[in-house]
Parts: sequence; C-alpha cells; structure tokens
Amino acid sequence: MNTQEQFVITVSREVGSGGRTIGRLLAEKLNVRYCDKELIEKLISQFGLSVAEIEKIKARKKNFLADLFAHVNLPGRPEAYMYQTPLDVQGLDATADEIFACEKAILLDLAAQESCVIAGRSAFFVLKDHPNILNVFIQASDEKRLERIMRRQNVTRQEAVDIMQAVDAGREQFVKRFAGTSRYDARNYDLVMNVDGMTEEDAVACILHFIEKKK
Repeated sequence: MNTQEQFVITVSREVGSGGRTIGRLLAEKLNVRYCDKELIEKLISQFGLSVAEIEKIKARKKNFLADLFAHVNLPGRPEAYMYQTPLDVQGLDATADEIFACEKAILLDLAAQESCVIAGRSAFFVLKDHPNILNVFIQASDEKRLERIMRRQNVTRQEAVDIMQAVDAGREQFVKRFAGTSRYDARNYDLVMNVDGMTEEDAVACILHFIEKKK
C-alpha cells in the first residue's frame, strides 16, 4: 500500500478486541478520515430505522439468531444496540439485502472521496478491488475480550459472554451471506493481529511498521 497516493485501510475486528479504538488512532496517526459512526448515521437516515433495528435485520437468519438474541437486553455501546428487546424484526420493511446494498454504496463513495480508515461493515470485501488498500483484522483472546466488554459496558461476566457470542454469530452470518466467506479466514486480510499484551498504541505502531515495510 502506498500512503503517498489515495488509500483505504479497513479494520475488521472481534468485539472487545479494541479494534475500533485502534482504527481511530491509526487514522489520527496517518492524518486521514476515520469512517465509523457516519456509516450507521447514513443507514439510519436512509431507512428510518434505529441502530437496533438495522443490526437485528443484518443478523437475522430465519429464527435462529432471533432466538439467540431474545434474552439479551443491554443498552449503551454500539455492540449492544442490536440486542435491545423487544423488537419484532419480522415486521420491518427493510431487508438485509437492502441494508447491505446501501452499506456497499456508502463504502464505495467514502473510498472514492479521499484516503480513510474504515471500521468493519464488511469493507474488506466490498472494497476488494480498490487499487490501494490494506485489510487488517484485530482479534484477542476470549478472556481479554470479556474483560474489555465488562469494563467498557459496565456489565456482568455472563452479560459480556452473551454480547460476545451474539455479536460474533451475527457478524459471521452477515459476512458469510454477502461475502461468501468467513470473517475469520486470514486470507481475507493483509495483516491479522492478536493484540493480547499490547496497548492500542502498540497495535497502531505495529500496523504503521507493516505499512512501511509494504511500500
């Protein structure tokens, strides 16, 4: 990847890994736009749905995931929005296909405008044909992820387990459906990092070093 030309870095991550913060810090270091919340805001505007409704629709796979999520009711951070209940997703007009199509259009537009770091949203797949792209996947051990979820969302360990399992299942289902691959397949990325034992700043430094070596 050439940082002297317009580029895109996608940061996919496991919930609780700190990937969102790593992406933001990376964008700051590179002095480029960080695209995260604005994607959700555009989807909300497009469909007139809440974050909870959008994420419920995306994660829906017949009734299996709806049943899995039914007992979780944890408001607060973005990862928890999709599990707020009650919510009758069957009664919503938008479909996962429509939401993916909208996300794809937004991502392509963002990547065409300027250099940026994009958090999640299957961007590694949508932007695979971009001429100057780096795809990163951030992961961590379950224990570290649970500790972070409990601390950041002020929930019990069991609630953190529920969040982690539900988010993992929902994201994997969505990626498999529209990208035809597993989000855990390392071949989808240029760099896969386990950030156990690292600070977020350490992780950013490693990514920047990798970029420098790739020039």
